[in-house]
Amino acid sequence: MQKETEIKLRVSRETLAALREHPLLKKRNKSGWERRELMNQYFDTPERDLARAKVALRLRRDGDAVIQTLKTSGQSVAGLSERNEYDWQLAKAKLDVKKLEGQCWPEALAELDKKTLKPLFTTDFVRERAEIAWGRGKAKVVIEAALDLGQVIAGKQKEEICELELELREGEPAALLELAAELALTLPLMPCDISKAERGYRLFDAGSYSLSLPAPQLSAETPLDEAFAALAWHLLGSSQRLAEQYRFNGHWRLLQDWVDNLAELRALASSLGQAAPRQSTAELRSALDALLEDWRPLVQAGLDDEDVRKAAPEQFIEELQDVRWGLFSLNTSRWLLARAWTTDRNTRGNRQGAAQLGSWLPRLLAEEATSLQLPRYQQQPEDLAEQLPRIERIQAWLHHARSALEIPELDRLYGELNKLAQLANEPITDEALDARKQQAIAVFQNRAWKTLLRL
Repeated sequence: MQKETEIKLRVSRETLAALREHPLLKKRNKSGWERRELMNQYFDTPERDLARAKVALRLRRDGDAVIQTLKTSGQSVAGLSERNEYDWQLAKAKLDVKKLEGQCWPEALAELDKKTLKPLFTTDFVRERAEIAWGRGKAKVVIEAALDLGQVIAGKQKEEICELELELREGEPAALLELAAELALTLPLMPCDISKAERGYRLFDAGSYSLSLPAPQLSAETPLDEAFAALAWHLLGSSQRLAEQYRFNGHWRLLQDWVDNLAELRALASSLGQAAPRQSTAELRSALDALLEDWRPLVQAGLDDEDVRKAAPEQFIEELQDVRWGLFSLNTSRWLLARAWTTDRNTRGNRQGAAQLGSWLPRLLAEEATSLQLPRYQQQPEDLAEQLPRIERIQAWLHHARSALEIPELDRLYGELNKLAQLANEPITDEALDARKQQAIAVFQNRAWKTLLRL
């Protein structure tokens, strides 16, 4: 068994050609590009038991070699994935179920009748592979770069494979992200943790591609630094999966959720006080502001305009053809991996970062609730939009961490705040102003809100 640590980057054919000649890869290429044709057959049961267990089983023909591979579930965060991989060299191109025993075979599939495993789909592609190596400080880094071009074929359906894979052979995972970010400065690279197997399953069933990553499990005892890191990784990874699926099918709800994820990440990054000095989050906030400035108005306009919704998929493709999204994704992953918000803070900031969520979060929410001055906006509802950043900070923490607090009716408060934020985003009319007044009263009279104001 070996642990596979890699990052997948969706690219265009033009970018694939440019990568082959990229000066950085040329300089560090120690082997030259080796071209191989890889023919892959994936197996599962008719009920997709392996897919449900997050296991991929394939036969690969690589020249004269036949390799049976089992990949089991691992971690996949914001395009950077780690999985356990088992390989067996076979004498002929026939699945050997006797190899699927013991430690490699997941417990969840212990009762599976392996005779029910059947060919499901193929991924056939040309891979150009090179060993990329350089010195990083005193350490050596070795990465296998693979340029893949081909097709996933499931029955009568097909999808193109056109991607760069960077797999770590020696060194730290941060080196993968550093190399990818350097390449993304001039080339549009889209971090995308959808595997070739997931693409095959998606051709059978578009809903099989999971958009919702497991939610972070936060408690009152979780330190603020750990809570923020978990939520930020979650939002970044979810935004990448939403971007991939919206690119694939253009469903409007996915674009809305993508924008919401970015807005929540922006809100959390600006809520940490001395635990994250403003200078340490400046680049992240600026990148998010640029994305939200372009996409939030479009999503808001699309709520009532079908023409906007119809035009949005093509506009999103144009976004992905620019370097902005890939560079943001990779740089944010690097920032999170390095925990860069913790590096230059003072003693008080360190104490705040170590504070338990159960003590820090109620204080933050109380400060924000007091500063919101809801009675004022009952009288001046036309100005409510100026408080949207504060409302969004409260919303983001209530969305993801309210279960860590012992305050009554937080679920209801979260719902009422969502209504208030929605009204604050709507154009001003007499009807809208009256609705803002009534909703400000509803939030102010909420039991949880009153509790926060007393803290």
